[in-house]
Amino acid sequence: MRRAVLLLAIVLAVSFARAAHAHKPSDSYLTLKVAGNTIDGQWDIALRDLDYALGLDANEDGNITWGEVKARHADIAAYAFARLRLGPPGAPCPVQVRQHLIDNHSDGAYEVLRFTVRCAAAPKVIAVGYRLFFDLDPQHRGLLRLEYQGATQTGIFSAEAPEQAFTMGASSRWSQFLDYCREGVHHIWTGFDHLLFLLSLLLPAVLVRPPARGHGWQPAQSFSGALLDVVKVVSAFTLAHSITLALAALGVVNLPSRWVESAIALSVVLAALNNILPTVYERRWVIAFCFGLIHGFGFASVLADLGLPPGSLLLALVAFNLGVELGQLVIVGVFLPGAYLLRASGFYRSFVLTAGSAVIALTASIWLIQRAFNVRIIGG
Repeated sequence: MRRAVLLLAIVLAVSFARAAHAHKPSDSYLTLKVAGNTIDGQWDIALRDLDYALGLDANEDGNITWGEVKARHADIAAYAFARLRLGPPGAPCPVQVRQHLIDNHSDGAYEVLRFTVRCAAAPKVIAVGYRLFFDLDPQHRGLLRLEYQGATQTGIFSAEAPEQAFTMGASSRWSQFLDYCREGVHHIWTGFDHLLFLLSLLLPAVLVRPPARGHGWQPAQSFSGALLDVVKVVSAFTLAHSITLALAALGVVNLPSRWVESAIALSVVLAALNNILPTVYERRWVIAFCFGLIHGFGFASVLADLGLPPGSLLLALVAFNLGVELGQLVIVGVFLPGAYLLRASGFYRSFVLTAGSAVIALTASIWLIQRAFNVRIIGG
């Protein structure tokens, strides 16, 4: 029976790791500077996404070279700008690509397209139609920064909101706040490593561990006790990642992305293993706080890459963090009642807690090896 459970855990871990890797949320970064009838733009698009769409890796060796990208400059520009419209509502203006570059963001190499848009007259309203990658990855986001006469507006494009209009000189703080709040919810719900870490901490919340050896996990006596345990864990995680999210997004502390992503994967492994071979179970909020500090750097990458000016960055930081917290509360609200009802069953303790934690640990171990050693264990 144990061998069957272990085999099932391995199969599920590999399948989940493959799915999570293949559907990793992606972002592109679009900057527009408006002056009169001219719009100067820069569009940063991840090479991994372009490779998935266009097959940039000609020799399929897993390494996209400058020569391979350069050979496809025309194809990249045609593909991208067929999915972007800029100009007055109903009258998009022609785009001229000026330069192709490569830049490194926190999550890898990006193709940088610099371009100019010239309209017949200075637009009072700029309509942006963004449809990049939505047919391939519905989770993709386009993050826009629009500058006009010293003022900055931001926007987030998704498959559900591909069309937006921006009035020159008008900036709605409330609209920007809602955009980044929704983006925070999106990132916690689609950030598989963050989700699995939180789940690893929640799984034993409806159980207690008696001091005497050999008794193992026992069902919690009351829902209020389980809820209090969850509140401690989530509050500690929230406080910790809020601290480092702010420090990283404001540029006070910067850590290499590879270190951060590897440490996040390691935190998931250790949190899951702690459910199988408990070392810390009375103060799991300490685990949540310590590793939450690392997860905050992961949350900050999207805001840091966007490069917002200080005023907008503070707004985005608060809204994004609030969105993350709302997303966590929804997860807790869905998980806790059902887990509490099942807590006394052997199914919950043997399968949900033990086998589930094994799947999480194996999945995160695959991520850890891939991130730390920059190797591909499974396709994706």
